[in-house]
Amino acid sequence: MLTLLLLRHAKSSWDLAAASDHDRPLAKRGMTAAPLIADHMAQHGWNPDHVLCSTAVRTRATLDLVMPRLQATPDISFENDLYLADADQLLGRIRRLPLASTCAMVIGHNPGFEDLARMLAGGGNAIALAALDKKFPTAGLAVITFDCDAWADIGPGKGQLSAFVTPRSLAGDAGSSEDAGSSED
Repeated sequence: MLTLLLLRHAKSSWDLAAASDHDRPLAKRGMTAAPLIADHMAQHGWNPDHVLCSTAVRTRATLDLVMPRLQATPDISFENDLYLADADQLLGRIRRLPLASTCAMVIGHNPGFEDLARMLAGGGNAIALAALDKKFPTAGLAVITFDCDAWADIGPGKGQLSAFVTPRSLAGDAGSSEDAGSSED
C-alpha cells in the first residue's frame, strides 16, 4: 500500500510587486495555515518518508512550517521541474520515487495539483471527493492511497482519495479529515 500526500503551498503574498512569481513569500494567512495542516497530518500519522518540493519560495516556506510538526525525517528533494508542473509531469515524477518509499508528499502548485488529484482518485471518501470537485485551495491536502507496492504502478483512476483537508475545514471543525470544502485562494 502506498500513500501520496499532495500538499498545495500555503497562501502566498502579492505585497512585493517586484518579486517574480517564483519568489513570492507566504502571506500571514499562509504562515498560520501550514502548521494547522501539519498538526492534522501528525494527528493522523501521515508522515512522509520522501518529500518532493517545488523550488518556489512559497513551497519551500510551506515545507519549513510543516516539517517540525511531523514525526518523521524524510528524504527531501527540491526540484525546479515541479514549479507549475501539470498533472502529467507531476505523475511522471511521482512514478520515479524510490521503491523504499511508502508515504510520499509532494508540495506544489495549482492547477497541476487539482488536476492530478482528480486524475488519480478513482474512488474513495464521498465527502472528500465532493470537496475536491469544488476546489483545491492553498494549503489544501489530498491523501490518496494506492493498492500497489511500486510508485511506477500508480496511474489515472487507480487511487482512493481517503481525505481532503483544508485550513478552513480544520478551523471550523475539531479535525475531521472528511469535512473538506473550501473557497480559499
